[in-house]
Amino acid sequence: MPDVSILTEAQLRDLVPLDADAVACVEDAFATLAAGKVAMPDILRLDILEANGEVDVKTAYVPGLDSFAIKVSPGFFDNPKIGLPSVNGLMVVLSARTGLLEALLLDNGYLTDVRTAAAGAVAAKHLSRPEAARAAIIGAGVQARLQLKALTLVRPIREAVIWARDAGKAEALAREASQELGIAVTVAQDIRSAIEGADIVVTTTPAKEPLVMADWLTPGQHLTAMGSDAEHKNEIEPALAVRADLYVADRLSQTRRLGELHHAIKVGIIDPETVFAELGAVVAGTATGRTGAGQITYADLTGTGVQDTAIANLARTRAQSAQAGTMIST
Repeated sequence: MPDVSILTEAQLRDLVPLDADAVACVEDAFATLAAGKVAMPDILRLDILEANGEVDVKTAYVPGLDSFAIKVSPGFFDNPKIGLPSVNGLMVVLSARTGLLEALLLDNGYLTDVRTAAAGAVAAKHLSRPEAARAAIIGAGVQARLQLKALTLVRPIREAVIWARDAGKAEALAREASQELGIAVTVAQDIRSAIEGADIVVTTTPAKEPLVMADWLTPGQHLTAMGSDAEHKNEIEPALAVRADLYVADRLSQTRRLGELHHAIKVGIIDPETVFAELGAVVAGTATGRTGAGQITYADLTGTGVQDTAIANLARTRAQSAQAGTMIST
């Protein structure tokens, strides 16, 4: 049996920063998904209601990549009350030729954070106006910070505004992001004022009731919703799926079941058989993206296994080049 490489979160943070290469690898994975050759089963989710916890398992085989990943992602949302992070996890990397275990990526959810932010960048690159310069970020957690950074990799972002329920966290993120990114970042008193005047809006919360109303969006804006990755989560008023000029799913079968689209179907304003474009098809040029500066565009990102396999392969390739990780024999 071949040796197995074990990589820690600290090592993976050094190897896989949120950069242009990370965005490109996720973008390429979306395009491959659109070609119809990816094997990607439905998400497996285990709910542990007594602990306000859930565990998602995602995977995909991507032709052309030597390995595939199985990602286990627990989210136990009462953990901060006892001084623990709410999200952690790991990725198991196996050979796409033999199925043998190649690596354990003990990232505690870091790689998921990177690939999720990279997906947000891909959505903005293909759906927002090229000159988009002002961002509104709803939320103040890890993903809020990374989504803003990701936007600066694909658009000329010069200023941003943050809104979060915890004003102190919003203020802290604004200070940190302004220093890190070298742009003006301020805090809004309410969501509507945050959205007003923004070119790109990104929602990054685990909200269970809509935070963004459909009529708050104005011509030319792009919205990426990435917090609704379970049936009970809902950041956006369902009516936006109708009002937007262009709705795009990361994976339509998923957004029908657990994304923002799920809520529009549930209330009866969208037929469950309605076909919408997927982000991969827009990337690949087989579906139409934004066609005019005045359109309202709307990306519904639930997270896909193809993103996990893509970022895991990037991590493994860089680890091999750097001879990083601890090798063990099984």
